[in-house]
Amino acid sequence: MSKLHQEICRRVDENRYIIGQHAAERLEERRIMERQMVAGLEDGELLAERAKAQPNPAIEIRELLADGTEFKAVWSHLKESGVAKLVTVHFFDED
Repeated sequence: MSKLHQEICRRVDENRYIIGQHAAERLEERRIMERQMVAGLEDGELLAERAKAQPNPAIEIRELLADGTEFKAVWSHLKESGVAKLVTVHFFDED
């Protein structure tokens, strides 16, 4: 697990995270519950880390729903406010 992934997991564990408007809409469209997405973060597979992304560093995580469906979650770390932000989620067949 990368340092950025660890930091985002820590913020989420501390309940210091927000869900962006875009991500909230995508969760609803895909019928993914917030708790499912949060539960899969720590055990998810790190697909990409963009530590120098602007305006905030971000990670892409492959997560699993209870029925085995895989999806990708994109999280960023908002350093100024000290919170993690869910940016978006999507199923892999939507690429």
